[in-house]
Amino acid sequence: MSDPRSVPARRSRLGRGVHATSAGAVDERRPGRRLDPRRRIVTFLALTLIFTAMSAALAIGVGTDGDAGQWIALAVMWSPGLAALVTTFAFQRNFRGIGWRLGKPRYLLIGYALPLIECSLVYGLVWLIGLGALRGDVFGLVETLVAITPSLLIGIFSALGEEIGWRGLLVPQLARLTTFTRTALVSGAIQAVWHWPFVLFAGFTSAAPTWFALCILTITVTLAGFSAAWLRLRSGSVWPVVLAHASFNLYVQSAFNPATRDTGITEYVVDEFGIAFVLSGSVIAYVFWRLRHRLPTAAHSGAPNAETRDDPAGW
Repeated sequence: MSDPRSVPARRSRLGRGVHATSAGAVDERRPGRRLDPRRRIVTFLALTLIFTAMSAALAIGVGTDGDAGQWIALAVMWSPGLAALVTTFAFQRNFRGIGWRLGKPRYLLIGYALPLIECSLVYGLVWLIGLGALRGDVFGLVETLVAITPSLLIGIFSALGEEIGWRGLLVPQLARLTTFTRTALVSGAIQAVWHWPFVLFAGFTSAAPTWFALCILTITVTLAGFSAAWLRLRSGSVWPVVLAHASFNLYVQSAFNPATRDTGITEYVVDEFGIAFVLSGSVIAYVFWRLRHRLPTAAHSGAPNAETRDDPAGW
C-alpha cells in the first residue's frame, strides 16, 4: 500500500486541473471543477439572463430616453459584464483572466481604427453610388469626427460592460473547448440573440421594418464575433475589443448616420441595421478567420486545457 502522503505531493507536481489516477497515471480529461469551462459558461449565461431580464424590463417599460433612460441603457450594457465578474469571482475568488492588461499598442490601434476605416469605406461607397447622400461636404464630416472623438471615453465605459462578458469571459472559456471558428460563431451568435428583446420591444432599431433590422443585426453581430474573438485571444486583452465596440457605436451613431441623407432605400443599406455592413462584415470576418493560425496554438485547435495569454495554468 502506498503512503497516502505521497498523493498530494504527486498532484502538486502535476498541477491543478491535471488528475492522478489510483495507478499513478495522468488523466487530463477531467479538469477540476474550478477550471471546468462548461460550468463557467453555463453559470455566466444563467446570470446574464437574470441580470438582463431585470434591466430589459426597465428598458422596455420606462424607455432609454432622458437621464433615467441613459442609466437604464448603461445597466443593460453592463448586465453581461456583471455576470462575468460574479462568475469569475465565484470560481476563482479573484477577477483574473478577464484580460485587464492593455496589451500591445498595435492591437489597441486595430481595435480603434478598424471600425472607423470600415465606416469610411461603407458610407463613402454608399454616397458615391447614390444609395445615400452626404449632407454637407467631406471637410465638415472630418470636423465632426475630430470633435466627437473625446466622447469615445464615455463609449468605452459602456462597451466595457458588454465586452467583459462576451470577450472577457465567454471567448476564452469557449476557446478551451473548441476551435476558433466555433468560438467566434457561438460567442457572436449569443451576443446577437442577447440584443433581440431590445430590437423587438425597446425601440433599438432603424426606420427599416423590424424583421429586417433583426435579421441584419443578427448577421452582423455574429460576423463581428470573428474579429472580436481574434483580437481577444491574440492580444490577451479585452481592451482592443472594447475600443472597437465603442468606436463603431460612436462614429456610426454620431457622425456617419447624421451625415447621410436618405435617397429612398438608405435605411436598408447603412446604419447598424443596413445590409452594407453584412458585406463589409463578411470580408472582415473572413480576413480574421484566415489569420487564425497566428493565435496561440491551443486557442484555435480546441485543445481541452487551452490557455489564453493572460490565463496562467491554475487560474
